[in-house]
Amino acid sequence: MLKPLGVGLAAIFLLTGCTGIPSGTEPVTGFELDRYLGKWYEIARLDHSFERGLDCVTATYSLRDDDGVRVINRGYNTQEQAWDEAEGRAYFTEDKTVGRLKVSFFGPFFGGYNILELDNDYQWALVAGPNRDYLWILSRTPQMKPDTEARLRERAAELDFPTDKLIDVAHGEACPSA
Repeated sequence: MLKPLGVGLAAIFLLTGCTGIPSGTEPVTGFELDRYLGKWYEIARLDHSFERGLDCVTATYSLRDDDGVRVINRGYNTQEQAWDEAEGRAYFTEDKTVGRLKVSFFGPFFGGYNILELDNDYQWALVAGPNRDYLWILSRTPQMKPDTEARLRERAAELDFPTDKLIDVAHGEACPSA
């Protein structure tokens, strides 16, 4: 069963309505969108109502006809035994070689999507929202090497994110096919 993730996700962007970047952080430069497109697995995140109770979370990015990026966020709610999904759109806020976008899952309301760290081979990323309340560790694979994840958590702590509040996201056997 698939139900829309968008209601809660849209609420976050309605509440923040901000395409900013956390103070004291910088987005990656030399960014190549074509290399970033495709599926990413959420390894860890800060807790928010729009993702609460979800495991098996992925984000899939593809090109849109309007020069933007199609965003499909998907996760499995183990309590409800149902997949949740939301479709959004993203656009660069600066030069296309800067990892800084604005994303919307509801109407004209956008939130910041800031890539703070990115592997040279585009295998992992550290992504923040408009402030330090939003942080994700993403990987191209459902499991990340422990030393890589530890380095990303350490970097996030250096940037004053509350890394002690990061939630680990289950993948693998926790994820039914659908």
